[in-house]
Amino acid sequence: MSAKNQTTIGVTGMTCAACSTRIEKVLNKMDGVEAQVNLTTEKATIEYDSEKAGLDTITEKIENMGYGVLTEKAELDITGMTCAACSTRIEKVLNKQEGVKEAAVNLTTESAIIEYNPSVVGESNLIKKIKDIGYDAKPKAEMEEKQSSKEKQLQHMKTKLIISALLSAPLLVTMLVHLFNMDIPAIFMNPWFQFALATPVQFIIGWQFYVGAYKNLRNGGANMDVLVAVGTSAAYFYSLYEGLKTIGNPAYNPHLYFETSAILITLILFGKYLETRAKTQTTNAISKLLHLQAKEARVIRDGEEIMLPIEEVVVGDRLIVKPGEKIPVDGIVSKGRTSIDESMLTGESIPIEKNTGDTIIGSTINQNGSIEMEATKVGKDTALASIIKIVEEAQGSKASIQRLADVISSYFVPIVVGISIVTFIVWISFVQPGQFEPALIASIAVLVIACPCALGLATPTSIMVGTGRAAESGILFKGGEHLEKTHEIDTIVLDKTGTITKGKPEVTDYIGDDEALQLLVSAEKYSEHPLADAIVTYGKNHSIYLLEIDEFDAIPGHGIKATIDNKQVLIGNRKLMKDHQISIEAVEPDLKQFEIEGKTAMIIAINGEYRGIVAVADTIKETAQEAIQQLKDLGIDVVMLTGDNERTAQAIASQVGINHVVAQVLPEEKADKVKEIQLQGKKVAMVGDGVNDAPALVVADVGIAIGTGTEVAIEAADVTILGGELLLLPKAIKMSHATIRNIRQNLFWAFGYNTAGIPIAAIGLLAPWIAGAAMALSSVSVVTNALRLKRVKI
Repeated sequence: MSAKNQTTIGVTGMTCAACSTRIEKVLNKMDGVEAQVNLTTEKATIEYDSEKAGLDTITEKIENMGYGVLTEKAELDITGMTCAACSTRIEKVLNKQEGVKEAAVNLTTESAIIEYNPSVVGESNLIKKIKDIGYDAKPKAEMEEKQSSKEKQLQHMKTKLIISALLSAPLLVTMLVHLFNMDIPAIFMNPWFQFALATPVQFIIGWQFYVGAYKNLRNGGANMDVLVAVGTSAAYFYSLYEGLKTIGNPAYNPHLYFETSAILITLILFGKYLETRAKTQTTNAISKLLHLQAKEARVIRDGEEIMLPIEEVVVGDRLIVKPGEKIPVDGIVSKGRTSIDESMLTGESIPIEKNTGDTIIGSTINQNGSIEMEATKVGKDTALASIIKIVEEAQGSKASIQRLADVISSYFVPIVVGISIVTFIVWISFVQPGQFEPALIASIAVLVIACPCALGLATPTSIMVGTGRAAESGILFKGGEHLEKTHEIDTIVLDKTGTITKGKPEVTDYIGDDEALQLLVSAEKYSEHPLADAIVTYGKNHSIYLLEIDEFDAIPGHGIKATIDNKQVLIGNRKLMKDHQISIEAVEPDLKQFEIEGKTAMIIAINGEYRGIVAVADTIKETAQEAIQQLKDLGIDVVMLTGDNERTAQAIASQVGINHVVAQVLPEEKADKVKEIQLQGKKVAMVGDGVNDAPALVVADVGIAIGTGTEVAIEAADVTILGGELLLLPKAIKMSHATIRNIRQNLFWAFGYNTAGIPIAAIGLLAPWIAGAAMALSSVSVVTNALRLKRVKI
C-alpha cells in the first residue's frame, strides 16, 4: 500500500464559505486526496497519495477553479555552471522538486528565480538540491557585493590564464614542426620536457574541467566540461603512452600531442575569460542605476542639521536638499520651491517645477533652490529601488524563444560524444584502417569544437543587454517574455486621460478684457469645480491680483454667481446666461468652435452684460502626435479608448492623428473592449495610467503603464513607461524588435557554428587546437553581438 503525504498550502481569492466548501468538495473528488479548507486561515490541509495525485496536479486543480495558491519567490546566485547544459540540468531538477511551481536558471547572470510553495519546500531545501547535483548556490547577494565577487573571479581567471599560457608557449613551438617541418632545438621535442610543461596545465590549471565533468556524470548529466576533459585527456594520455615507449628504446620517435591538450585548455580558458569579461558589461544598466543613489542625506534631528548615511533615513524624517544635490529618498516638498532634473528616471531633459506638496523622487537632482522635504519612502521602497528590482528580475527571466535552445542543450553533449566515438571508429576502420593517431585527432577535434555555451548564452545575454538599454531610456520590461511579446504587437489601445492628454485641465483660450479676467479668477478662487483650479492657475501665471469676494453662490449644472467690488459676476453655460436674460448670440460661433475642439467653454457676464469667454480643456501632451505617427510608421494600428462623448473624443483624436476611436466606455468595460479587438486576431498592447485601466492592462497581450500614473496600474502592467513620455512607446517597440532580431542572430550563428563545425572536424579538416580556438571564440562572438544592443538607436 502506498504511503500518504500531508501538506498545508495557502489559498488566495476565497471570499466566503461557499468558496472554501467548493474547493474542499472538488479536491475530495480527486482520487487519493482528502482535503480540509479553512476560510479563516485561508489554508488547505491536504492528505494525498502521490502515486495517484501529485501536489502539482492538486495545485493546478485549485487554480483552474479561479483561486490562487500562495507561493514565494527565491532568488539565488549559482556558481559552477560552465555551459547551457549546466543551467538546463539545474532547471530540470528544480522543476521536478515537489512544491516548486516554476524555476528559471539563467547562465548569463548565474542566477535562478524559483517560485515555490513555502508550505512544501523551503529555500534551504532548494539550495541543498542544487548542491547535491554538484553546483553551489546561496541567496542573492547585493549587486555591489556581486560585482566585487565578479571582479575577484575575473582576476583569478586571468592569473590562471597567464600561467597556462606561459607553460603552453614552448609547446606551441613544437606545432611548427607538425605544420611546417621546421628545425627547432631538440629539447622542445623531448617527451619528458613536454610532459613537465603539459602536466600542470592538464591537472592543476585544467582541474576545474575534471571536477565539473565528474559532478555532472555522477548525477546523470553531461556538460561542456565532459567534452573538454575527455578530449584533452585523450591527447595527454596518448602522448604519455608514446613517451613511455622511449624508455629503453632511445631510437623510437614518439608521436606526441602534449601541445594539443595544453593549448586546448589555454584557449578554452582564454575564451571563458573573454566571455566572463564581456558578460560583466551586460550588467552596466544596473550598475549605472546603483551609482545614481545618494550616499548621504542632510537630516533635521532635534532641531539640528546632521549628515547621515542614506541607510539611516527613516520615513517621516525632515531633510534639507540644497541646489545641485541629489534628492536622497522619495518624499514630498514641505517647504520651498525648486526645479528637479528627473532625466535619470524619465529621460525627460527639461527640469520639472516643484512646489510645496509636490512629490519628488529619490536620486533625481535638485537644480535651483533649497527645499525642505519629508521622507515618504526609503530603502527598498523607493522608486529607484523598485526600478532596479524590475530590471534585475527581467534580466534573470527567460523568454519562450530560449526553450528550443534549452531542449537541444540538454541532449547536446551526449550526442557530441556519440559523434566523436563514431568518428573514431570510421577513421580507424575505413578512412585510414589501423591508423590510431588520425582517428584520435579527428575524434578530439569533434569533442572540442562542439559548443553548448553559445546556445545557452544566445538568448539571456541579449535579454540582459536589451532590458538594460531600455531601462536607461526610461522603459521597464518586467521580464524577457514581455520583451518578446512586445515585438508581436500590431495594435495599441491608448487610454485618453493621462495618457494622450496630460490628465490636468488647462485654460486654452481667453476672450475678454483685463477687468473681466481679474473678476473671473477672483470668483473661481472660491469654486470647488475641477475646472476652477485651471482658471486660478491661469490667473497666477498672468500675475492677476485677486479681489475680495462679497458674495458667492455655486449653481450646480450651470456655473457660479458672485458679487465682487459691488459688481455682479456670472460665469457659466448658455442656460445660466439665458436665465439672466444676457444675450450671447454674437459669440455663438466661438462657443460652437470651442465645443468642436473638445473644450469646455464658460461665458463671463458682468452687471448683466457679456464680457468674455474662457475655454478649458485637458490638453494633449506635446509629443503625443509625433509618438502616434511613429507607431503608425512601425505598422501599428492605434486605437483611442475614452469615457468622453463621441464629439469630444473625435476632437482629441483628430488632433493627434488617431482614426479609430471607441468613446463613452465605462471604466469596467475597458477590458471587454480590449478582448473584442483580440477576437479579431490582433495582438494588443493596452496603455493606461489609472486604477480603472488595471483590468484592461491585465487582459491585453502586453500591458503598458504610464509611469506618472497610479501604482496599481504600474503593478498590473508588463511594461512601464517612466515619466509619461509617449515617445517612449515607439522606442519600446523598436527595442523589442532589435532584441529579438539580435537573439535570432545569436541562435542562427550558434546553431550554424555547430552544424558546420562538427562535420568539418569529423572529416579531419580541423586540427584540435584550431577547433578549440573556434569553440572558445564562438561564445565570445555571441556575447559580443549581444553587446551591440547597448549602442542601438531607438
